[in-house]
Amino acid sequence: MSQNFDKRDRATLFRQRLAEALQRRGQSQSALARTVGVDRSTVSQLLKGSAARLPNAQVVGECARALGVSADWLLGLTDRPETAADLLSNASSLMEAPRALVDEKVFQWHREAAGYKIRHVPAGLSDMLKTREMLEWEYAPHLGRSTAQAIGASEDRLSWMRGAQSDYEIAMPIYEMDSFAHGEGYYRGLPRDFRAAQLDHMLDLSEQLYPNLRIHLFDARRLFSSPITVFGPLLAVLYIGQSFLAFRDTERVQALTAHFDLLVREASIGSRELPTHLRALRGAAGL
Repeated sequence: MSQNFDKRDRATLFRQRLAEALQRRGQSQSALARTVGVDRSTVSQLLKGSAARLPNAQVVGECARALGVSADWLLGLTDRPETAADLLSNASSLMEAPRALVDEKVFQWHREAAGYKIRHVPAGLSDMLKTREMLEWEYAPHLGRSTAQAIGASEDRLSWMRGAQSDYEIAMPIYEMDSFAHGEGYYRGLPRDFRAAQLDHMLDLSEQLYPNLRIHLFDARRLFSSPITVFGPLLAVLYIGQSFLAFRDTERVQALTAHFDLLVREASIGSRELPTHLRALRGAAGL
């Protein structure tokens, strides 16, 4: 907090916050007194007294511990009631990343960030840009008989994401598109007509949805990026294979936003040049 308090103001704020924490916790004055190890009359005095003096550090600390808040918050030194441990725990989290399309957690993040710009570096081609045939080819080995059902559900979510009031900016390495067009590497065995239809689909989306959808291609020999998604100022998520590593603290969200923006600034092929590049790629691959 940037505001300066004199002793009386800080004592008043302490009483207000102690009462607020008690109410949130649903705890009585007697219960707090027992936990802290003081008389009930002492807690009553802390809440209703008018003296400018604050209680000693041990009492403040015990009250904070009992009520699940930080001593700094009770004393008006911060506006965040969480303890340091809680802040650290909430700043990042590791969660399972199922091998599926738009799972419930990812969709929840998109809904939470509706209206904000979403920056995305996919692990391959973005699911948002794929044809149904491409989705079936890619996910059938993982989803088995449930592939069609999963794709049907995901298509509804992808349609919602495309129609949401969010700008989407996607950055991919150039080699990903080249490998895809020529059916090499990860895309070996993908039928020629699937690749041609997918390139046409990406071309249509890049032209129809611009500028709300912008796709950039960067040179991975100059810049590298892990798969990440930055949901406005709210959240940044790294995809590490079997798990998502999600960050909500401002510093790391801003750092990953700056990383993505560098990919865009240094892109060899910007969103305006993408349609021309896709047409040339289609021809070079004989599609």
